[in-house]
Amino acid sequence: MWTKMAGREDSMSSVSSSWHHIDAWLAAHAPVTLAMLNPPATAEAVESAQQVLGMRFPDELTESLKCHDGAIDWMSLFPEQQSPLSVAGIARQWQIHMETASDSDGFVRRPWDDEPWWHSRWIPWGETADGVVHIIDLRPGPDCGRLGWAGHDGCDFSDSCPSLGTYLREVSQALYLGCGVRGMYPYLTSNGQLWWDLGEDCRSLDGEPLLPAPVGLG
Repeated sequence: MWTKMAGREDSMSSVSSSWHHIDAWLAAHAPVTLAMLNPPATAEAVESAQQVLGMRFPDELTESLKCHDGAIDWMSLFPEQQSPLSVAGIARQWQIHMETASDSDGFVRRPWDDEPWWHSRWIPWGETADGVVHIIDLRPGPDCGRLGWAGHDGCDFSDSCPSLGTYLREVSQALYLGCGVRGMYPYLTSNGQLWWDLGEDCRSLDGEPLLPAPVGLG
C-alpha cells in the first residue's frame, strides 16, 4: 500500500490522512491498540469543550478529534509514551491546570526558562502515564501552533514540533518507513500493543520481550 504510493510526503500532508495510515498500520499489526481508540468526537462535544476553554481549537486538533475522540484508556500510541486525550479530557486537563496555576502563581514567567508553568492559551491534547500533558501553544506569534510539554515542574519547548499535523505525519512515517521520531522508535509488546522507546535496539520491557515494529503493512 505505502510503497506503491507516489509522493510519500504529499500523501501524509493532512491530519486525517496521517490518522488513516496509522489506523491501517494498527489494524495490521497492533489491533489491541487500535481497539482502544475512541470513535470520532461529535461537533457538539467539540463546541462544548471550546466554550469551556473560551477559544477555538486549531483546525488540526479539530480534524484529529474527528478521526478519534482520544482513547478509552492510557496507551503508548505516540512517542514519549503518550496517549491522545478525548474532548472531555482536553477540557478537564485545561481546567485542572488553570486552577492549579491560579493557586500557585503558575501564570508568572519564571526567570530560569522565561516561560510560565501554565498559560491559558495552551491546549492539552495528549497525556503520558504520569500526567505530563502534550500541549499546543496558541499564543500569538511565529511559534503559534507548536507542540510542547507541560509537566509537574514546568513546560518544555526545547524539542518542539511545529504543529500537530507535522507530528502525526512523523508518527505515520515512522510506522511505514521504519524511521524514528526524535530518537523514539516503534516496537510491539508481548501482547501485541504498540510501544515507543529510545533507540533501535531495545529488546525488553519490564522483563517481557519487545519486537521491532514491522515496517508498513507487509
